[in-house]
Amino acid sequence: MKKIELLAPAGNLEKARIALLYGADAVYVGGKMFSLRARASNFDVSDIEDLCSFAKELGKKVYVTMNILPHDEDFTGLEEYILNLDKAGVDAIITSSLHIVRTALKIAPRMECHISTQMSIANSYTIEYYKQEGVKRVVLAREVSLDELNKIMPSDMPIEVFIHGGMCCSYSGRCVLSNYMTDRDANRGGCAHSCRWNYKLYQGKRKIVKKNQYFNMGSKDMMALKYIPSLIDLGVASLKIEGRMKSAYYLATVIRCYRKAIDLYYQNQTITQEELISLEKEINKAENRLTSDGFYRGNIQVDGTLYDDRSEHPTKEYIGYVLDFDEKTNIALIEQRNYFEKNDLVEFFGPNLENTNYVVDNMFSVDQKCEIDVARHPLEKIQIKLPFNVKKHDMVRKVK
Repeated sequence: MKKIELLAPAGNLEKARIALLYGADAVYVGGKMFSLRARASNFDVSDIEDLCSFAKELGKKVYVTMNILPHDEDFTGLEEYILNLDKAGVDAIITSSLHIVRTALKIAPRMECHISTQMSIANSYTIEYYKQEGVKRVVLAREVSLDELNKIMPSDMPIEVFIHGGMCCSYSGRCVLSNYMTDRDANRGGCAHSCRWNYKLYQGKRKIVKKNQYFNMGSKDMMALKYIPSLIDLGVASLKIEGRMKSAYYLATVIRCYRKAIDLYYQNQTITQEELISLEKEINKAENRLTSDGFYRGNIQVDGTLYDDRSEHPTKEYIGYVLDFDEKTNIALIEQRNYFEKNDLVEFFGPNLENTNYVVDNMFSVDQKCEIDVARHPLEKIQIKLPFNVKKHDMVRKVK
């Protein structure tokens, strides 16, 4: 049986490399054209080419999103762009347009076409239609429940489902709140996340929320760790994490946990409750929003929706990124990300490093060429002598 794919997002080249190193089998990125995440640090073609080379060295894949709902004027330069992606080595495009599918299959047949969740596919008949069009994968609507997925599967079309990240309050992301409120088209890359703003609620002219109380229309983020066994057993092809706007630390933490969950299930044919709780706690070290099961249990209930709490609570636990490590001296070169001090209890972790606690007992500023007691300058280079080995791309966070 072919192992399920773990697919992760990336908003820039650094994040893409981190995603692949921390356990993703493939990454999806947005280019400068046709992408819904217009505010992400999207990739130009040369960046995509560099990423494809990096991924192939690891035996992994790169997909590029072309998932806007295009108007006539949006098709300018389409063929040239597709050919450039093909030349760069992209494995597949993810699109919401049948015209883009047909164009890509005609002029760049090596690249696969995957249908985006923006197309709201929730039934086997539509899947069969796209199969006949030559599509190689369908990303289901996020509103499909586990029971419905069980009826759709088995499908001889590879199916991709979401397992973690932001959930749009509109059907499969087809929202126009941003269009009306900010003149930014959410379906063409301009979403202003209007559903997460604070609103006052009135019945007629009477305000029906308390003073200084607001509500919003956003949903909680999805966290589907406990459904990994069911999704694998059903024969789903790919598990997708959402979050091209998220930080490298967030991606590393979340991807690493889902990688562990997938590998645990293949190894043991089960994930114990203790293991599940441990992984959820690990994710919560980076997750800054409340989470729910999404639609896997069926329609979202009260406990899956935000009403009077935006729930974003930025974490400052991520304090450093390992740039280098000298095995002869045991000195790690660390790029500081958040404030920390000597005697703080911290935790190192990485793609191949289990969580390892350490009380900071020495710090040396590379820039100032002196010993320091406090790391207070973001991106400052710091040297720390460790009693254990770390590697480049490992990370450090505070232990609460």
